[in-house]
Amino acid sequence: MTGYEKAEFEIIMDRLDREILNIIQEGLPLDTRPFRTLGALVGIDEDDVLERVRRLKNEGIIRRIGAVFDTGNLGFTSTLCAAKVPADRLERFVDIVNSYRGVTHNYLRDYEYNVWFTFIAPTENEIEKALSDISRETGISNIISMPVKRKLKIDARFRL
Repeated sequence: MTGYEKAEFEIIMDRLDREILNIIQEGLPLDTRPFRTLGALVGIDEDDVLERVRRLKNEGIIRRIGAVFDTGNLGFTSTLCAAKVPADRLERFVDIVNSYRGVTHNYLRDYEYNVWFTFIAPTENEIEKALSDISRETGISNIISMPVKRKLKIDARFRL
């Protein structure tokens, strides 16, 4: 699976899985053993929390666990990119895009511009150079960059 196909199976989550996901979305406890602290909040031990988190990650429910920074306040710039990528070149294009440290995430859309991704870097020039390099490496010239002009939100949370 490339990460873009829809899963053909049902994922079963119980009350504890949902509680853990709700807490993780708000932020892991600032502790040397955050999963132990999280376990105490939901009434299970650290190993059980880690097992559940690993399972949810393996099932694709959790994509990543990490900090969300306000890149603009850190002096970085960001852009949303869209590319027209033929189906037979999709996997290679995505692999190359994902190899760049500034790419935070990407997704496939059912649209003429079918690959969308966000890119963060210290300067717009660095983003422009990286997009030029991606275009050269992949042979895909239809990449649009839409730099952030006004931030509307920094993240999304889903109450489970």
